[in-house]
Amino acid sequence: MLAVPSYHRILAKHGLIEKRLSIPDAYKVFLKVGADPEVQKLRRKVERGDKMKLVPALYLATAMALRGMTKPELDALKLRIEKK
Repeated sequence: MLAVPSYHRILAKHGLIEKRLSIPDAYKVFLKVGADPEVQKLRRKVERGDKMKLVPALYLATAMALRGMTKPELDALKLRIEKK
């Protein structure tokens, strides 16, 4: 079995995708999640003004932003990304 990318695990953990979703489709969802204004606002708090240069740091900041969201906020996010 191939290793699942961190963005796939992050999205599945927070219920934004099915665990069976293909890796390319999961990446498309990850980009939509990253573009969501609410996630960006939370991610900026995580980054503490320090520009993250490493891609894994972006994944970590997104994961931390999602972790800071409540279940209703995650449900609302899921609805927003499904509309796009």
